[in-house]
Amino acid sequence: MKLKTLLATAVAGVMFAGSSVLAGTLDDVRARGKLNCIINTGLAGFAAPDDKGKWQGFDVDFCRAVAAAVLGDADKVSYTTATGKTRFTKLAAGEGEILSRNTTWTFSRDVDLAQTFIGVNYYDGQGFMVPKKLGVKSAKDLDGASVCIQTGTTTELNLAEFFAGNNMKYNPVPIETNAEAQELYKAGRCDVYTTDASGLYATKMSFDNPDAHMVLPEIVSKEPLGPVVRHGDDQWADIVAWVLRAMMAGEEKGITSKNVKKLAGQDNKDKEINRLLGKDPLQGLSKLGLSADWAVNVISQVGNYAESFERNLYPLTIVRGMNALYKDGGLHYIPPIK
Repeated sequence: MKLKTLLATAVAGVMFAGSSVLAGTLDDVRARGKLNCIINTGLAGFAAPDDKGKWQGFDVDFCRAVAAAVLGDADKVSYTTATGKTRFTKLAAGEGEILSRNTTWTFSRDVDLAQTFIGVNYYDGQGFMVPKKLGVKSAKDLDGASVCIQTGTTTELNLAEFFAGNNMKYNPVPIETNAEAQELYKAGRCDVYTTDASGLYATKMSFDNPDAHMVLPEIVSKEPLGPVVRHGDDQWADIVAWVLRAMMAGEEKGITSKNVKKLAGQDNKDKEINRLLGKDPLQGLSKLGLSADWAVNVISQVGNYAESFERNLYPLTIVRGMNALYKDGGLHYIPPIK
């Protein structure tokens, strides 16, 4: 075969492969009529089944929001549970189009595991919970303690570094799920349970006597948590990222599940609202592959970021803190919708 023909064939192959990658995930989800989402095995406030077996929580809400944007129906989601050890394997294997499971964004996970973190939906940090009867007031008093720790998580390394940095020793009690940690902790198999502070508050509130336990004041790590997708499909990554931003923009602009349809049907002075809700053209929307009312579907069916946070996390006594919008002293800052 002549060189010119070889080059033409190679270029055509790259173009075909590129277009296939760009359209692959969105087309797959729409052809199936359902979004596959990987979530926690059970963590109150974030992902847990109710008494009828229906999954609910902050991370579940995000799965539903993506389904609303892509399929027009937030209920068209199939859930797959995963532990800290299995979550990335399941995502890589195609068992879900999104991993929405309190997962920390790190260099190695982003680069080495070839995953794409599309943003931060919850800023967290690792903490420690102990029974009050232990008489401990600080994590620096835990020398020699037995510690329940989930394997396959960033908390393992954080724990080792914290104890080594304070010249302390500990006895690790490895566990794989939050439910297993609760049982071992309640049975006294470990003196301490360490994980993201949000997980500690969720666990604490699930106890019969939550006041008998306390979360120690030390936060020993940065844990920016957020949804993850596979590398290689920029269109899908953009869709998932802008669903998260739309929920936050909804809060910033005062768009709620109760008023979104009214705002979408009128001409608003704030032109960003018009563009987000499909009243005015939004440049690039056709490349994203979504309908003009995608954000209306997200906010009307799931709510804005504040609505999801308050519904799921306020019952755990978790305050907004770093998870407030930038204008309220938090870290969430939304790019312009132009």
